[in-house]
Amino acid sequence: MAKPLEEYNRKRDFSATPEPSGAARRTRRKAAAAEHALQYCIQKHDATRLHYDFRLELDGTLKSWAVPKGPCLDPKVRRLAVHVEDHPLDYADFEGHIPEGHYGAGDVIVWDRGVWTPEGDPREGYRKGKLKFSLEGEKLSGSWNLVRTHMQGSKEQWFLIKSNDEAARPESEYDIVEDQPDSVISDRTIIPRQRGAKATEARRPIKTPARRRGQKEEGQRLANAREAPMPEKLTPQLATLVESVPDGDWRYEIKFDGYRIMARIERGKVRLITRNGHDWTAKMPRQAEALAALGLESAWLDGEVVVLNEEGLPDFQALQNAFDLGGSERIVYYLFDVPYLNGMDLREVAVEQRRAALAALMADNESPLLRFSEDFAEDPDAVLESACQMRLEGLIGKRAGSPYVSRRSSSWIKVKCQNRQEFIIVGYTDPKGARNAFGALLLGLHDEDSGQLRYAGKVGTGFNEATLRTVYKQLKAREIDRPAVVNPPTGADARGAHWLKPELMCEVAYAEMTRDGVIRHSVFHGLRSDKPAKAISRERAQPAEKVEEKAVPKRRSGQAKANADGVGQIKISHPDRIIDKTIGATKLELAQYYGRVAPWILPDLQGRPVALVRAPEGIDGELFFQKHAGKLSLPHVNQTEDPEDPQPVLLVDTPEGLVGAAQMGTIELHTWNATAPKLERPDRFILDLDPDPALPWKRMIEATQLTLTLLDELGLRSFLKTSGGKGIHVVVPLTRRLGWDAVKDFSQAIARHMAKLMPDRFSAISGPKNRVGKIFIDYLRNGRGATSVAAYSVRAREGLPVSVPIHREELADLKGANLWNIRNLFERLDELGDDDPWADMADTRQAITADMRRRLGMK
Repeated sequence: MAKPLEEYNRKRDFSATPEPSGAARRTRRKAAAAEHALQYCIQKHDATRLHYDFRLELDGTLKSWAVPKGPCLDPKVRRLAVHVEDHPLDYADFEGHIPEGHYGAGDVIVWDRGVWTPEGDPREGYRKGKLKFSLEGEKLSGSWNLVRTHMQGSKEQWFLIKSNDEAARPESEYDIVEDQPDSVISDRTIIPRQRGAKATEARRPIKTPARRRGQKEEGQRLANAREAPMPEKLTPQLATLVESVPDGDWRYEIKFDGYRIMARIERGKVRLITRNGHDWTAKMPRQAEALAALGLESAWLDGEVVVLNEEGLPDFQALQNAFDLGGSERIVYYLFDVPYLNGMDLREVAVEQRRAALAALMADNESPLLRFSEDFAEDPDAVLESACQMRLEGLIGKRAGSPYVSRRSSSWIKVKCQNRQEFIIVGYTDPKGARNAFGALLLGLHDEDSGQLRYAGKVGTGFNEATLRTVYKQLKAREIDRPAVVNPPTGADARGAHWLKPELMCEVAYAEMTRDGVIRHSVFHGLRSDKPAKAISRERAQPAEKVEEKAVPKRRSGQAKANADGVGQIKISHPDRIIDKTIGATKLELAQYYGRVAPWILPDLQGRPVALVRAPEGIDGELFFQKHAGKLSLPHVNQTEDPEDPQPVLLVDTPEGLVGAAQMGTIELHTWNATAPKLERPDRFILDLDPDPALPWKRMIEATQLTLTLLDELGLRSFLKTSGGKGIHVVVPLTRRLGWDAVKDFSQAIARHMAKLMPDRFSAISGPKNRVGKIFIDYLRNGRGATSVAAYSVRAREGLPVSVPIHREELADLKGANLWNIRNLFERLDELGDDDPWADMADTRQAITADMRRRLGMK
């Protein structure tokens, strides 16, 4: 009898494909299988043909079917579903690119996911070929059927059929695959590759007509424009991330490194509004004056504000400085769209016509502070390469003919630049699965200090059958017995390796390079022969043994002032120790994160007793939860007396303390709901919405919104943050009137009230078995000495996610609680600028009243 996942593993070379093997989590998942609802996922997969992979969790694996046309909500439509090999449970989160030459080569996104509930015995139904079940996902819901057919083929042929219920819709009225094309866990999409004759035509360089500058076309007619009142609010259209430039008719602009701003103009009055709906007109008075000078009756304009450096490139730090110093005369507003103009709603007008209208009205602009964001007629790959060489972020693509929609859309895409460098090919691995010739190239670089040739990682993506054959011929002629690098890889990376004379060179794009010089997420771009191999070295800074002192961003008004002086003097032992193998993050990188995030995290830590989650050997090793210093020396970590504890409790309230805690292996910081010296009176309570991990994320959003509604009705203002894991934390600040028991009882009453109103959604009882298919409202964090993870604390999970405060307005568009991590958080903070989601928390004055307790049924 075949072992689970045997066929899946046989078809894949995990040294070259990013797909999960499932080995790392198999034991853990099996142990937890009874403690969560059964999950399902649907992955959109652009392989030999674009199709949808439908997967149901059963007996520790994902039972899988390939559905060529995707699901249909019409009960009269039977969609072919070809049964394929089982996949590991952690495949349900997989998104990425499977390299050319490997089984299933192409792009993959998670199109839908959630929980499935079988009707009857699912094992019996699966064996007999007749599964009936209900789905609750981000996109799909209601009752469905999988039925095995008697059609002959190399694989079992099933049908996926929607049952006739309230979620059903005729195919003639609605196509969910076409209407909702994007990922549910990220901002990715898949732009299907065109094939055959159409593909050849689509790959030709995009040509756009020459612009008419300096003149307006009176009476210019815009198809689909309609008279409409001026919208009071308008949410900007957002771009979806794609891995590479797609085929088709797209118009490309530079991706600016600035702040997105919408301009509302009505009867000469200009308002400049951020993406989150905040009015920043007072911060940019000169730009408002320049817009007013355009003489528009009414308009909504879309664009991005930047500050340009001496080379004419956007400089985000300079933009921040301009806002901090009130220097709006340096800020340039690049306009790229006009969804409303002079009494006409243009949102249904094709993007190229909207932009032509915008270019025409900008022809009369005389201010250097306003500019039109030009697009390019050249080949987009060439434009992207030029943008990357100029150290720009990348490109924004807009599909010709597309309307303006106030949401993230696949008709606007963003293509980001990658790092590119030449490497020496020092070896290769054997192919696995459907791959021919070789699996991956092993790469090397000369160290700039010692001149030694060092291992720099591998690349298994970017090859087609032709390049595999061509490169392989050159590899075979250069084989040697021993590696030429001084630090050859070990373990799985070295298994089946063939070593080469260090003569061949190649150019590789990669997302990042770890501190030990190994690249990740790499793509092969071709062999190089224009340089001698000895000239190829790694571009890197000198190795550091201490935390480098970094510029600390200015703290927002109304919050504690942080001083990072002296942080650079804290020595970090074992700086290159890997604490998270999945991203190659080191102990030094973690310490640098805490040093840099000090201005944001310290307001949540000031005076609060803290418990540390330490992982001295990394997140895969043993974790220690530490509330007291004991005999351990924690550099720069302070202590304060707790009247009910013979040992003093810990305080981490300085930048030096943060870095000192990281030096001792601290990953997470958890805080009390009270501050010293008034430890007997909590100043807040926290509701930790903790879901069954299999639930769709939209259930978490709905649960948070329902909780916020209840708090609003009670008259309590609340603030939000992501947990960095699966849930959301609702933080309710309080004046210091009540003791611990009263506050905890009140938070428990909220949990019980919600669970009583909606028992199918919420649980007020702890334990995984009590939250199967539900969300546990964890009130237990509100007792004396209990803790919750601090805002901006790292979590000891794969990828090192961070718990992050968010605006209430951001909740509906949030795609998960672990979106931000130690490597992308500062992009988030840069985008927010002074727009701190928790800016008003310290000034919020409110208390739990007798009327609130009565309304919750408390005595």
